Amino acid sequence: MGKKIIMTVSTDLVNDQRVKKVCDTLYKMNFRITLIGRRLKNSPPMDKRPYTTKRLRLLFSKGKLFYAEMNIRLFCYLLFHRCDILHANDLDTLLPNVLTSRIKHRPLIYDSHEYFTEVAELVNRPLVQRIWKRIERYCIPKVDHMFTVCESIAALYQQEYHKPIHVMRNIPPRQAFTDVRSRSELQLPENKPILILQGTGINIHRGSEELVEAMQYLPQALLLIVGTGDVIPILKQMSKDQGTTDRIIFLPRMPFNELYHYTANADIGFSLDKNISINHLYALPNKLFDFIRAEIPVIASPMIEIANIIHHYNIGVVIDNIEARTIADAVNALLADQAKIKEMKQNLHIASEELCWENEAETLQKVYEQYR
Repeated sequence: MGKKIIMTVSTDLVNDQRVKKVCDTLYKMNFRITLIGRRLKNSPPMDKRPYTTKRLRLLFSKGKLFYAEMNIRLFCYLLFHRCDILHANDLDTLLPNVLTSRIKHRPLIYDSHEYFTEVAELVNRPLVQRIWKRIERYCIPKVDHMFTVCESIAALYQQEYHKPIHVMRNIPPRQAFTDVRSRSELQLPENKPILILQGTGINIHRGSEELVEAMQYLPQALLLIVGTGDVIPILKQMSKDQGTTDRIIFLPRMPFNELYHYTANADIGFSLDKNISINHLYALPNKLFDFIRAEIPVIASPMIEIANIIHHYNIGVVIDNIEARTIADAVNALLADQAKIKEMKQNLHIASEELCWENEAETLQKVYEQYR
């Protein structure tokens, strides 16, 4: 067997698709992997994987005590377990990896899934933000290789730390769905345009309230909202108040293989995040690539990385503002132009071939090739 990697992340592992894709790629390169995360009270059972997984049971689940306990536990584990390579995911696991790397003289790979010090949870907490920034400034100069999720965030890190940053976008792998269920099988109407908003974090500042409000001006359409989030109860009440409950269907969070059937039967997908932080501005959410994989046009807010892909491939519409009337006008204009939709679907097929994990993983493979 090949060299051993210990990979750390603060999630419960089950739904972290980026980490799973990275581990699968490295496993195929013949590395031995131990993936460490945490187990929450409501964590689902761990799926079967060909490498070792370990979920730490912690006393605290959030706040400073959680981060302190998580980092101490990780440091103890890393210090007393053999490995050849350390791989940290996000800033909240980086410090114990840096300390272990320096003590044991092991190479350290760092994958920053976002611009951590500008996440929404920190932007209004300057003291906590400064603490994380000090940790970042201590740690990043000491890593051997660093990855992040898009060119824009890579440019920010390069400007600050003057070191090369590898870009590895969080794009799904190629998957052939030859047996997509029909609308009738999904109990969806055959004669209505179907719109879809999906995601595991349908929260405030994601444009969902404005989209639900826009349904007042789209009497011919049906909206599917698939997923979970703190704004879902608000959306249901809005739908009731404005009399659109018969045209908005709320579906629970579901596995991708099941969700794909709904996505593929939709006419338009939405990505309506608001520019409330650097991470929102530079976001590249999974839902965008899910829409591309299903080959449905996208209506999106003007977030830089999302807009770049939509404009580059001509696969949708970027609206100037996230207001109900603007969203409704964009939907009506797109549905009225079948020639444009046909052109976009042809472009979506090209984009789906190019934008896949198999292509993104080449960057990861080149870095790890030197450690085999």
